[in-house]
Amino acid sequence: MRTFLTSAALALLAGSAAAQTPTLTVYTYDSFVAEWGPGPQIEAAFEETCGCDLNFVSAGDGAALLARVRLEGERTEADIVLGLDTSLTEAATATGLFAEHGGAPADLTVPVEWNDPIFLPYDWSHFAFIYDETRLSEPPASFRELAESDLSVVIQDPRSSTPGLSLVFWVKAAYGDEAQAMWEALAPRILTVTKGWSESYSMFLEGEADMVLSYTTSPAYHMVAEEDDTKHAAPFTEGHYTQVEVAGILKSTDQPDLARDFMAFMLTDAFQSIIPTTNWMYPAVATELDPAFGKLITPEKALLFPPEEAEALRKTAIEEWQEALSQ
Repeated sequence: MRTFLTSAALALLAGSAAAQTPTLTVYTYDSFVAEWGPGPQIEAAFEETCGCDLNFVSAGDGAALLARVRLEGERTEADIVLGLDTSLTEAATATGLFAEHGGAPADLTVPVEWNDPIFLPYDWSHFAFIYDETRLSEPPASFRELAESDLSVVIQDPRSSTPGLSLVFWVKAAYGDEAQAMWEALAPRILTVTKGWSESYSMFLEGEADMVLSYTTSPAYHMVAEEDDTKHAAPFTEGHYTQVEVAGILKSTDQPDLARDFMAFMLTDAFQSIIPTTNWMYPAVATELDPAFGKLITPEKALLFPPEEAEALRKTAIEEWQEALSQ
């Protein structure tokens, strides 16, 4: 009986302690919470200081995050969404579900001026097609050369993936009214369209396609983690589309102070120093980079639609892609 009472008391104490530990729930994309992604290290680093339980929830790829939050509305369990980009921030703001961050994003190193009161950036890079020099010695130097080649590429769906959405904006920015014609020319080269980035990059690594849509920073992973310098980003003469990834606080959060603490933590060196060699992107605030980042290509021309223009073009750009690939 004594043993039972002691165990019960301990259980009550443990339950009481757990009940007093606040939980911050962050919806993000699959690769962020992967074992090799930044999620586990960031969770440990934030929990050292917050007195809380940081709960990352994988919710598909970037564009799927917004769809889920829009569907859940004010009933969502998310306190923060991390993984949207500037192609979606206008649409996300229009939902009315996000609160102002109230922070002062000083000393940002993102390649655009930042004055968004709702979203804060945490990393950025340029999109590129990645190839393996042991399988492809002369990569295409433009969308036009890719279309005229006999190569195969894997890309992501712009309706569920922020890389996929950025690709349709990349083609739109480069070819304007001729974007659909370029998609029609590219269609025979597209082996398949995956729902998210992880699936398509795995297909490329398994040798199922000659090239994959990813980032100019992706080869750094192979150089640092695998000591493999055979993977490269192909420079395109049309320029390269830029991605700035962001996070935002939900108005419905029951942990507003903790959510703001996390947003502030996101721009500290404790968070930013984890990003380059786990998410394989450039940090949003200056931090020390592995020398491998010095070997990456730097696009001569960067392309990026402002959030308002991206939202105005999104439906048309996706329809041009769909119509060309459905023929």
